[in-house]
Amino acid sequence: MTTSAFPATAHSSSTTTAQDVLALLGRILLAGLFVPAGIAKLTGFAGTVGYIGSVGLPLAPLGAALAIVVELGFGLLLLVGFKTRVAAVVLALFTVVAGVFFHNYWAMAADKAMVNQLMFFKNVAIAGGLLAFAAFGAGRLSIDKR
Repeated sequence: MTTSAFPATAHSSSTTTAQDVLALLGRILLAGLFVPAGIAKLTGFAGTVGYIGSVGLPLAPLGAALAIVVELGFGLLLLVGFKTRVAAVVLALFTVVAGVFFHNYWAMAADKAMVNQLMFFKNVAIAGGLLAFAAFGAGRLSIDKR
């Protein structure tokens, strides 16, 4: 007798294969948000520094460099599935922090609050997806599993 509401079942190879393909697709989709953003920050460094400074954060050049490392570097790690759990945690934290500083709808005028509230909770949802990779790993179609 099982103690869980869901009885234990054997995993078939097709279920595992489907899970691995879905994990790969999930990594590609999430990395598709971070990698291009990191490249854009790298190629538009001065604009990135200006934007970071415009919200009142100190050390904007350092913040821009850190954002590039996180988005581009850790985004690529997530994409290929190398050190996936660490990459996912770093990206999740970065995403929540970015939401707090750049989509702080609670401190905005009504005409900007609604869009930024959506963007803030989008960041929170992305962090949730990343934390699932931190919990369950990259799947077999990754460098971590090689």
